[in-house]
Amino acid sequence: MEINLLLAIFVLLATTVLLVPLFKWAGLGTILGYLAAGVLIGPYGLSLVSDTELIHQIAEFGIVMMLFLIGLEVDGTELWRMRNKVLGLGLTQMAATSVVVALLARVIGFGWADAVVVGLALAMSSTAIAMQSVDQRNITKTDTGRASLAILLVQDVAVIPVLALIPLLTAMGGGPIDAIGEDVLDVVDNPIDWWLALVVVGAFIAALFGSRFVIRPLMSWLARTRVPEAFTAFALALVIGAALLTESLGLSPALGAFFGGVLLADSEYRHELESNLQPFKGLLLGLFFITVGMSIAFRVVIENPLLVLALVVALICLKMLVLFVLATFFRMHVAERLLLAVLLSQAGEFAFVVLQFARTAGNLSGPEVELLTVVVALSMAVTPILIFLYDRLWMPRLNRAPDDEADLPPGPEVADPHDKVIVLGYGRFGQIVTRLLRAQGFGMTLIDDDPAQIELVKRFGVKVFYGDGGRIEILRAAGADQAKMIVIAVAGGDRILGIAELIRRNFPDVIIAARAVDRSHAHDLMALGVHVIERETFRAAIKLGEQALVALGQEEDEASRIARAFEQHDSRMLRESYAVRHDQAAYIGFVRRSTEMLDAVMKADRQQSADDAEGDIDKPTPRTSE
Repeated sequence: MEINLLLAIFVLLATTVLLVPLFKWAGLGTILGYLAAGVLIGPYGLSLVSDTELIHQIAEFGIVMMLFLIGLEVDGTELWRMRNKVLGLGLTQMAATSVVVALLARVIGFGWADAVVVGLALAMSSTAIAMQSVDQRNITKTDTGRASLAILLVQDVAVIPVLALIPLLTAMGGGPIDAIGEDVLDVVDNPIDWWLALVVVGAFIAALFGSRFVIRPLMSWLARTRVPEAFTAFALALVIGAALLTESLGLSPALGAFFGGVLLADSEYRHELESNLQPFKGLLLGLFFITVGMSIAFRVVIENPLLVLALVVALICLKMLVLFVLATFFRMHVAERLLLAVLLSQAGEFAFVVLQFARTAGNLSGPEVELLTVVVALSMAVTPILIFLYDRLWMPRLNRAPDDEADLPPGPEVADPHDKVIVLGYGRFGQIVTRLLRAQGFGMTLIDDDPAQIELVKRFGVKVFYGDGGRIEILRAAGADQAKMIVIAVAGGDRILGIAELIRRNFPDVIIAARAVDRSHAHDLMALGVHVIERETFRAAIKLGEQALVALGQEEDEASRIARAFEQHDSRMLRESYAVRHDQAAYIGFVRRSTEMLDAVMKADRQQSADDAEGDIDKPTPRTSE
């Protein structure tokens, strides 16, 4: 078994390296490449991986990790902010598609209870395909991106009550509608059926409480140990533990992984966990799509080609029709309606979970599940082709064609009134910058690597995410590619330079604001293309000097004028000395000349002020008429 497992892993990786870049180069997308790789190495291709039990284990692990990542994104705050689309578009889509598909299933011979299960399973779309396509197109903040997210959030959460409903539908056994009351009484008499449903619902409620009272203290303790791999180990342990727990209850391990992701969704350390799992995320998504390709039972396709083709076409057309009509009520542009319908036209990864759960519960037979699994897999395989056709054929025509005012969108839905700003380091320096920007309405994402500081500011109602701002994975997880500005407020000159260089190399369009330790450090930041630089003690020293002048007898206005003149001269000297920073002799000479010039200017200014004051004293006071 060990040899077969190692061989399977090698074949999966080698096929991925060969096919996926080729499909990407051909403009067909990476998802279709993964699916083709699965078909090629699967039992109906070259049979390089023919162990059906091994295929099942690989597919189960891919789905388990996929649902964990999905659960990690189920955030109540995001759900509330998008409540209009979630309630109006998401719930309506789920209900309408379920009813339409269930009616189709009833027409082709399924019983009422079984048809409801099929409708609920196939109404869900693939989060992996849809959101990956949204990210690749960089349309997350558009109407299409937000509508897709709203629908997928509803579907992700809906799987919980769907699984809880299956035992009740099992007891109905496909009987007629007028016998439902008698079937429900049978369920009550048999506690095993409804006990499973209560376990599922109870597990979800426990996950919500656990995310606040268990995970946060544990993650805080792990952060204090400063062992980075502990986060990865904890995440994997939670996934596997949750999967084992639900499996012991007779439920799908993937459902447990989803609960594990929900447990971490509300943690301040979510970005750190995402960054630790990010290197595995792409391969795990690819693994999932490969197993989908491997799971396509071409034997079923060969035996019933017309039936399979008709079901796939009917499913895609029905889902696209429902989505297009609903998007029309939300006044989306016709091109965005069609794109939304294409992105969510397939059945999703949750369909595998629901169908297998229904098979275990006795709703659906083995051949029925096998047929529906093929339909689900083929619908997912068709989606990249539909997206390709949309880009090459439909979108150019829709964008050229004039549209009536009813099709014009009311305007983009903006989450924040201003652009997003990321602040790295929430110490004294970072807090002042954050308070100033947040008071002007900017959306702020705060990151710090000190668990004690995070716990302290949380008492004041400030949420700071744990993470090392010097890691590219943390920056990506925090949304650096969509940020307008990144403020580097961490301590340490070398560390600041390293982060600035990392940001400039990977996010060239973002504005960088950074604290500088001294003049030389400011020059290094200027060389990296940092836009906004502030020496951390410069203005404080000038302000102290200004107050010292006042304390020594200088007028406040005069002291302020002197301080401003000194600041302007020093800032100009900083910029002009940048050109000779690498020539030590020239730099020293420049500084000396600038210092002498400053002394001369300040002395002349002081003499002028004295002369003006003396002139005011000698000037005769004009007489006033009696």
